[in-house]
Amino acid sequence: MPPPPNPAPITHGKAGGEHLDPAVAALLRKDDAGLVAAVVQQFDTREVLMLGWMDEEALRRTLTSGRVTFYSRSRSEYWRKGDTSGHRQWVRDVALDCDGDALLVTVDQEGAACHTGTRTCFDGRALPAVRAERPGSTSNSGSDSVLNSELNSELDSELTGELDSELTGELDSELTGELDSEGA
Repeated sequence: MPPPPNPAPITHGKAGGEHLDPAVAALLRKDDAGLVAAVVQQFDTREVLMLGWMDEEALRRTLTSGRVTFYSRSRSEYWRKGDTSGHRQWVRDVALDCDGDALLVTVDQEGAACHTGTRTCFDGRALPAVRAERPGSTSNSGSDSVLNSELNSELDSELTGELDSELTGELDSELTGELDSEGA
């Protein structure tokens, strides 16, 4: 289904009498600046795209327009993602976490999510960290999974090669036997 058409541009400040549903507002646990963190996630791949900030008005606009609106802490104004870059975020779902201090906004991202032009704000920005595995976990992760993958690949190649030569030898013997019996 194509995204909804672009709604009229958003002006700064609240439109005449429009407010966030008081029941929703009551669930928010805002910081001292009146903001809640909004984690933005691609709806189909589940990749985390970015983190932005919303106050009640930004959340209201997001919930009612189908497009993600943030509150810019550095510019002290609202901004709708993609209005200048074209990299729009089409809202699929919005959820509030158990503490009420963070939102998960699931979107269909158009273009890059990061202002630097990368797909996500986290691409190429990994920090060195010790990787740990939960005790009793059967999953392979980190360097162990790379090592296991390489070993499995080598074993698969060796076994496949051995099987191929065995099968080829058997087929050659069978064909030779058939040809001998046909020629006799």
